[in-house]
Amino acid sequence: MDAKTLARIGAVIFAAFAITAAVIDASRKPEPPAPLAVTPTLAAGADPLAVELDRCNTLGEAGERDAGCLAAWAKNRRRFLGEER
Repeated sequence: MDAKTLARIGAVIFAAFAITAAVIDASRKPEPPAPLAVTPTLAAGADPLAVELDRCNTLGEAGERDAGCLAAWAKNRRRFLGEER
């Protein structure tokens, strides 16, 4: 066998595998969407800063304009960096 024949046979085999994989993928049933992760709620005696940060987290982009969130993030940053002593 010469190189051209081997190349053609290889191309046909590759095409057959690609078509088979496409048919198998197309015949699968769609998977149901994964359930959304629920964040646990904090206990009543929890840290008020943590409660405020959780509220800010649920606001999303609106939290960037919320004065309470800005203050909570600043306090959390000071606490993290150890500047509250």
